[in-house]
Amino acid sequence: MSDAPPDPDAELIARVGREEPGAVRSLVARKLPRLLALATRMLGDRMEAEDVAQEVFVRIWKQAARWRDGEAKFDTWMHRVALNLCYDRLRGRREEPSDALPDSADPAMSPDTRLETLAENARVRAALAALPPRQREALVLTYYQEMSNLDAAALMGVGIDALESLLARARRNLRAQLAGSGLSKDKS
Repeated sequence: MSDAPPDPDAELIARVGREEPGAVRSLVARKLPRLLALATRMLGDRMEAEDVAQEVFVRIWKQAARWRDGEAKFDTWMHRVALNLCYDRLRGRREEPSDALPDSADPAMSPDTRLETLAENARVRAALAALPPRQREALVLTYYQEMSNLDAAALMGVGIDALESLLARARRNLRAQLAGSGLSKDKS
């Protein structure tokens, strides 16, 4: 018997597997925002991220009836599928990441502040995209996806020490890149 807490998604996945009405809608409502955030940060392209999220949900739909609680956390499996799909797309690319501006402006910011924020965000996105893939993955999982180091390490298939080493190198690389662009505000 495992000491691990029960998977919070197990009952919902079982309902999806039984094709219960509303189960897929509930799953999408619960998981889509984080999947889109992960894929957007990994790929730098919202439309590609939407394609990845759609493919993840197709795979969930196909696998749900065979899902067995206790073998792996559903959320960990789902993130691994999403990351694999992102890496497949990144391997297929030959162009540089896009610095396209968002479609809508934030009404709370002045135009000058908005331009400065967009430029800063573009520099951060470019610096994040320039990181080696494993460093970028570690940062995205721990900072943007708000996973614990333990969960992120398990998802990446590395130990805690290796994850912390990846994070330290990623932060150091980001700091160096951002210092070169005049953005780093390192206070350590």
